[in-house]
Amino acid sequence: MKESAIVYCEDKFGTMDGKTANGLVRSSRNFEIVGVIDSTKAGMDAGEFLFGKENGIPIFKDLHHALELLQRVPDQFIYGIAPSEAFLKKDERNLLFNAMEQGMNIVNPLHEFFTNDQEFVELSKKFNVTINDVRKPPEKKDMHLFSGRILTIDTPIIAVLGTDSAIGKRTTSVLLEDALIKQGLNVAFIATGQTGLIQGAKYGVAIDAIPSQFMTGEIENQIMKAWANEKPDVIIVEGQGALSHPAYISSCGIIRGSRPGAVIVQHAPKREHLGDFSYMKMPTIKSEIDLIESFANSKVIAVTINHENMSDEELDQTISKYEKDLTLPTTDALKFGCDKLVSSIFEAYPALKSKQTVTTH
Repeated sequence: MKESAIVYCEDKFGTMDGKTANGLVRSSRNFEIVGVIDSTKAGMDAGEFLFGKENGIPIFKDLHHALELLQRVPDQFIYGIAPSEAFLKKDERNLLFNAMEQGMNIVNPLHEFFTNDQEFVELSKKFNVTINDVRKPPEKKDMHLFSGRILTIDTPIIAVLGTDSAIGKRTTSVLLEDALIKQGLNVAFIATGQTGLIQGAKYGVAIDAIPSQFMTGEIENQIMKAWANEKPDVIIVEGQGALSHPAYISSCGIIRGSRPGAVIVQHAPKREHLGDFSYMKMPTIKSEIDLIESFANSKVIAVTINHENMSDEELDQTISKYEKDLTLPTTDALKFGCDKLVSSIFEAYPALKSKQTVTTH
């Protein structure tokens, strides 16, 4: 039975900075999400607000409002915001203290580690609750350098990269994992960010919290663990940021460590500037594909679209244009599913067809 959890996302639910809450409302294997806290959307259904379909997850004004209406105190309090500054605000700190006092365990996706904070530690002992610093890396002595072990396996490895952060790479990865499982394949998903780990990915590492020297080795180690334990037919690796993004080097580590044989690229055609970096224009899908194929020595086999700010007509026109100009299968996995992606994977790796138990059309 899943533990229950409430997700804090004040003023950010449905936005780029609310991506952890957004992801948990879409999918959570670890927790039963019983509510979202965002006073600006209080009273709404989280599913209806996020993707136009009710899912029974209410949005509350604040923690007091939630505890008044919920039948029991949730097991977990998840901080669901991914702020660019990466640190907790003072009023949020007091809110987390209140959540602990109410008996809720804390799930913290920030770079600020509460288990290093004496006040958090003392309160967790006082109220007998736990703190999970999702991004906290292992001791350096326990980290892995790149070993080359990944060169010995022939399981197809597919990376889902993108042209910006918070653009849908994890969402597409999870949808693709489910779609391939439905085809009868044994799939291993490697999460590389805090949201995927909180959602319940069995394998993964918050790569942006790992020192650069160990990035490639930690990714390789997670893939090798999944390969040894699961004997997967195919491995899906979640990307982070963008290879061209000046603020993040995580994509470099993910590519070098996972050595993908094929890449899917997620893009938001109507996004003009990089998220949280308004002075930087978005790359074009073509320039990012060229960069990835050169850097990774791998082929991009499909493009997926984030339809933010797009009408249905614009989306259809963009898909047609990309498929003509880029000669790559293009889809919006959220709106149209993953059939094109599955077909492109079977085309890239024909041997997988022998393991398919469901025929695609």
